[in-house]
Amino acid sequence: MRILAADIGFGYTKATDGRQTQVFKSIVGEANPVQFAEALLPVQAASPRHFVINGEDLYVGELAETQSRGRGTSLDPTQFIAQYARTLGLAALAPFAEHGDPIRLVTGLPISFFRKHKDALTTVLQNRHAITVVHGNGEREDKTLYIEKVRVIPQPFGSLFNLMLNEQGKAIHQRFVTEKIGIIDIGFRTADFAVADKTKYSERGSLSTDSGMSVAYHAIANVLHEKSGTQIELYRLHDAITRGTIKIRGQRFDITGLVNQAFGQLATRIAAEANRLWADDWDIDCIVLTGGGGATLAAQLTPLIQGEVLPLPAEQDARFNNVAGYLKYGANLWSA
Repeated sequence: MRILAADIGFGYTKATDGRQTQVFKSIVGEANPVQFAEALLPVQAASPRHFVINGEDLYVGELAETQSRGRGTSLDPTQFIAQYARTLGLAALAPFAEHGDPIRLVTGLPISFFRKHKDALTTVLQNRHAITVVHGNGEREDKTLYIEKVRVIPQPFGSLFNLMLNEQGKAIHQRFVTEKIGIIDIGFRTADFAVADKTKYSERGSLSTDSGMSVAYHAIANVLHEKSGTQIELYRLHDAITRGTIKIRGQRFDITGLVNQAFGQLATRIAAEANRLWADDWDIDCIVLTGGGGATLAAQLTPLIQGEVLPLPAEQDARFNNVAGYLKYGANLWSA
């Protein structure tokens, strides 16, 4: 029996077995035959990105982005779970699972989607899945992923469990057990706000909003459309935003100022939401800022939030905070 964790996000999918991690863009596309593959295909990722699932030949992640004619993703939770979650989840788990070995999986959903969609997500994942993994050298490996149990939790609690528990699932940091903790988890589709009072979930202080990083990405894409006449898919902006420049039809655009403006506006919006939501929770002891968006907006967001905001460790990739906590929670649930 293996305990695994996956964070199937609207922007990126992450997974870990406690020893290794992997992350890729949450994109699925058809696997088209490629002529002169050794000359034209990009260098293959360390983990496979080509699978046959339910008879469909599919690419995921960056391979789908660069090679698939028909590719897709969605920011709509119903469509995302119905069309993409299983493929992305199986692709994420495949490197960590042996053929037929029972898997117990912990994953999460944004708070506002949790009650409505947790059963649907469990249904698409908890099963025996026959897949073919196509490795970079063309070798095909048939395997069955047997996901015998799935536990879905509110997404931000992954970061809390990551702070609270050790790898064996035991509580080691008493502050996060005994105090009232606020969590702001900024993903691509949503910003999640959660309160844990001595580890108990507070319904009043917890919700999701649409203030994910996609809000800033939409603003950037709209300005680029006005300047260039080209509509850029949001997932193709990740690398450009990191670089600060983008080339469109031979013309290079410096987007540094545009990115700073969009991120600053989003940080102001999220801070206002947090301060309004937690106006009556003035006794929150500290606030945890997490998620890939949390790390990106930390410098602009922290001064705007009322309360003590714990600094993000510079050496940690905040995108993995939730999935690392899912794994620790799985150890707490299922380890003998």
